[in-house]
Amino acid sequence: MAAIDKSNYLLPNNQRFVELDSSQAFNNLTKQEKLYAHYLSQAAWNGGLIVLMQTSPESPRIFSLLHRIFIGESLENLKVSALKAGVSEDDFQAFLVYAGGLFANSGNYKGFGDTKFIPNLSKESFEKIVKASKAYENDTTHITKLWQNTQNAIYSLTPRLTSLGLADKGITTYFSSNCSEADSNLVNDWMKTKRLEAYICRTFKTIADDGLPLYTIHLASVETTSKPQLTMDKEKYKNAYFQVTRGDYSPLLKLVNENLAKAQQYAANDNEKNMLKHYIQSFKEGDLEQHKEGSRFWIKDKGPIIETYQGFIETYRDPSGQRGEFEGFVSMVNKEMSKKFGTLVNGAERFIKLLPWGEDLEKDTFLRPDFTSLDVLTFSGSGIPAGINIPNYDEIRQNEGFKNVSLGNVIPAAYKEAIIPFLSEADKQLLEKYRVAAFEVQVGLHELLGHGSGKLLRQNADGTFNFDQKKVKNPLTGKLIETWYTEGETYDSKFTTLGSAFEECRAEAVGLYLSLEPEILKIFGYEGQEAQDVTYINWLSLLWNGAAKATEMYQPSTKTWLQAHARARFVLMRLLELEGNGVLTITESEPGKNLLVTLQKERLATDGKKIIGDFLVKLQTIKATGDAVAGEQLFYKYSRLDGEWARWRDIVMLHKQPRNIFVQPNTIHKDDSVELKRYPASAEGMIASWVERFPRTAVDDVLEQLAEADSKYYADLQALAAA
Repeated sequence: MAAIDKSNYLLPNNQRFVELDSSQAFNNLTKQEKLYAHYLSQAAWNGGLIVLMQTSPESPRIFSLLHRIFIGESLENLKVSALKAGVSEDDFQAFLVYAGGLFANSGNYKGFGDTKFIPNLSKESFEKIVKASKAYENDTTHITKLWQNTQNAIYSLTPRLTSLGLADKGITTYFSSNCSEADSNLVNDWMKTKRLEAYICRTFKTIADDGLPLYTIHLASVETTSKPQLTMDKEKYKNAYFQVTRGDYSPLLKLVNENLAKAQQYAANDNEKNMLKHYIQSFKEGDLEQHKEGSRFWIKDKGPIIETYQGFIETYRDPSGQRGEFEGFVSMVNKEMSKKFGTLVNGAERFIKLLPWGEDLEKDTFLRPDFTSLDVLTFSGSGIPAGINIPNYDEIRQNEGFKNVSLGNVIPAAYKEAIIPFLSEADKQLLEKYRVAAFEVQVGLHELLGHGSGKLLRQNADGTFNFDQKKVKNPLTGKLIETWYTEGETYDSKFTTLGSAFEECRAEAVGLYLSLEPEILKIFGYEGQEAQDVTYINWLSLLWNGAAKATEMYQPSTKTWLQAHARARFVLMRLLELEGNGVLTITESEPGKNLLVTLQKERLATDGKKIIGDFLVKLQTIKATGDAVAGEQLFYKYSRLDGEWARWRDIVMLHKQPRNIFVQPNTIHKDDSVELKRYPASAEGMIASWVERFPRTAVDDVLEQLAEADSKYYADLQALAAA
């Protein structure tokens, strides 16, 4: 077996940290709004600790070890002791960067790309720092035990442990480690028969007394006792047993609810109060329907000053694409940018008619959403996106509405001082000039008209259909529609592992297609030559990303994509490379060392538009009819890494740049006011923010107890790490 290149799993000592600055928007808030934002942020941060449990078995304990060390003394003192113990300056810096990475990603796997990262210093040096700490001196037994329990898992690069995935393809804590794809499919089948959606659960497989497998579907909730309608006693299905229990992450959700209840007192209106009431109820009981009810009030809360959404939301990291990672964000509206998005919403019905799949595959009525640009105050979870379209519940999005948000202060921060390989000098300059502008346009179109468009063809519980079976034809075959969604089926349950990448590809393609419309560019303030430049950079940026960045998220050993957006962009790039007849070319400009990406600007509005338009018809038809098999075939064609691309991935890896790590502020409730505390954009600033966010070790005790309770489900991974 080829030796593992460790450099792919390290965060470099010069890792870039950037401040996520929201001070201007925060300072404009009233006292009541600041208090509302403060308690929502407290709820989000406590809920975000759940992601440690959702990432890897060892993440909660690594967090506890590092947090206890940093709480025990100042970094200056720790450094003096570490250097005295024989640790080099470089190794101490690597220790801080690793800790910053772990806090930012809510675990030891990257939030974007799902690959493991390990410390850029030897195990011996790491141990010296641990043993030089005040925390070790004050509680030697406990810190020693924590280090012994985590050191192998921290450093192991055994192939299965290098990325997230199911069974032999990686590790996941959404299932116990003895679950395979066959187990996941069986669980999926049983849950469909019960009309259970998987957002708030994990699945653990044990063996029943008679030797048959027993699958425990464990719901996230504060309450741990059984409750009719939510939990279910053991029953047999297809030669296995199934039961539903609750109480997963109970002590952490209790902290979330305590803070949401405090936030409720400062809510601006009844929609916000009701939203929080139902979230609290959902987290308390383990009742997904209550979270949906809260989401309905959230949609009704139009144009709030403080925007928040919290719960088990995105399904990217569950290997079967259905279980949600906890996410909580709190943000303030950026009125200037929101005005532009409001104008886009006003024209949305017109713009949707420009999409190429025709009215039969479009929603009967456009559900006019709220679309705001937000400055993020707090974002907990494994990473911070640039835009969001939620809720993800099919029945609400299709029939009641949704909200779009663009995270305005994330976009410029994400691009700070980024290096751009594989482009001509002229393209590089243009990209640097218009990158943020183009991305704002793309986020707007992607979220509102991408995720917000398209109908799912469905047979209702009473046997009726939401389309005319005798008239509506499949644009790909010319025949009447032959497949659709039946009662209890959702897009996620049909498309499972492909679902996220397929839908992101559809939304990205809508963004490309509609960015060719001058009227849309005008909304964002661009006309004439400048509008053409922004459109060109929008296409170039996305296709460059597909070529120059996306394959970092591909695992050659298992032939799997670790990130949905990356796969989506690679598919669009390959589509234009293969079908574009020279619209997009990638050449090896320096053998084994460099590539050159070239896009023919003058052909985008003609050939480019036609290729993307035809592809959009395929994507929407496949999604609308629930034809997951056709979706798999289509994506297999364009997301295979064979031929030159198998080799070119090595060139991409040579130029790999670590993603910026965001340092977020804290809100501090002092007397009767709330202060915003900012931190330097550095590993030291990142650590200080987390120490002040959780100033006591009580949270570490909770995380260790939860990790211990789960450990029996991942015992073989512990052994694998030690091998």
